[in-house]
Amino acid sequence: MSLFSKLKSRLMKTSSKLDEGLEAIVEDGGEESSVEEAYVEEVAAEPKAPEPPAAPDVTPEPLPTPEYEPEPEPQPIPEPAPETPPAPLPEELPTDVPQELPVDLPGAPEPDVTPPSEVAPLEMPVQVPVEVPVEMPVEIPVETVIETPAQTLSETVKPGFLGRLLGRKETKTVIRRALDDDMLEQLEELLITADMGVETSMRVTAAMAEGRYGKKLSVEEIKRLMAQEVARIMEPVAKPMPIYTKTPQVVLVVGVNGSGKTTTIGKLASQFRAAGKSVVIAAGDTFRAAAVEQLQVWGERAGVPVLTAPEGSDPASLAFDAMTKAQETGADLLMIDTAGRLQNRADLMEELAKIVRVIRKKDETAPHNTLLVLDATTGQNAVSQVEIFQKIADVSGLVMTKLDGTAKGGVLVSLADKFGLPIHAIGVGEQIDDLAPFDPEEFAAALTGLEV
Repeated sequence: MSLFSKLKSRLMKTSSKLDEGLEAIVEDGGEESSVEEAYVEEVAAEPKAPEPPAAPDVTPEPLPTPEYEPEPEPQPIPEPAPETPPAPLPEELPTDVPQELPVDLPGAPEPDVTPPSEVAPLEMPVQVPVEVPVEMPVEIPVETVIETPAQTLSETVKPGFLGRLLGRKETKTVIRRALDDDMLEQLEELLITADMGVETSMRVTAAMAEGRYGKKLSVEEIKRLMAQEVARIMEPVAKPMPIYTKTPQVVLVVGVNGSGKTTTIGKLASQFRAAGKSVVIAAGDTFRAAAVEQLQVWGERAGVPVLTAPEGSDPASLAFDAMTKAQETGADLLMIDTAGRLQNRADLMEELAKIVRVIRKKDETAPHNTLLVLDATTGQNAVSQVEIFQKIADVSGLVMTKLDGTAKGGVLVSLADKFGLPIHAIGVGEQIDDLAPFDPEEFAAALTGLEV
């Protein structure tokens, strides 16, 4: 199954909710029109190319009059001599002189000239001026090049079987509604219900109305416009996680409880391992034995070693030991898992800050990447998570998981619009290869239910 198919199946609840809302909005105050009329209106609404600016009216300065030498006075032209009238032709022409036939004039009687009987036609070159037209007009029947006025666009659509039996033409119709203030307000409310946020929803609808206010739009046209605006917002943040030449590259993974940090680490480790990188995982969640066991399972699947510590030990101490081990083995990447913590627990957030301080004692530039794993089902609560974790751990990128919640996928658009943090990947399933790079166009199409 392709990434788009998986993503669309995961966002089916969100897209179906948007589909139902858009259909209700368009039907409320919309008018039914044929597909041909909608096409003609869409072509007429397309912006025309701007006319070139008129050339400025600049009057050229008069050129200086050159000085010429005086020309000699013209001599008078002598009058022509009077023409001598031509000599009259003899009544009988000699046989050895070629004869010039007179030009046929329209309406003039043909002269009765009888050529000599003894003269051979091949020995007498006769000069007859013939007017040959340059272009010969050809009359073409009108029926072969001119269509009948009754033929319209609707006749090009073949009728169905029942329509052919009844002699009627099948006309497709679509409901379209003018984009006005009332419709824009309803679209904003629909996007807010998809957890896109108030500010982002207003920005998306305003961009959709730019240059189209008052135009009639169908549900499919609204989906296409909405997907374009969502992709435009997400395009700048769609970036893979950077890989540096310095080793070991420390990747700290943080997030709240149950956001999917452990599975994300296992999937990332598998991808880096397949790319030829040596990876070491540190199980920093020392408070839950189940978390350590789960990470060990993912390490076995990816073929990556997992460093652990006794239950209840200091996670900062484990991070320090893991960095020492990674330096000794020459590992390319060190991925450190952390315990899930709520953003409103000050003690747990301080513990995360301690891990960062200890890591920097070993390497001042570490951690080189701090990934915040977000659960899409949390909705707008993810906004506050980004704000707190960014202050404590200096978040460098986001990973979104569990995009199968009801109308919760729009929160990723809100995060991209508000924070501008890179979105490295999204989780579309529980398998080891279900963590895919973020594609803004595919995400926008899946979110709005647009077919690709």
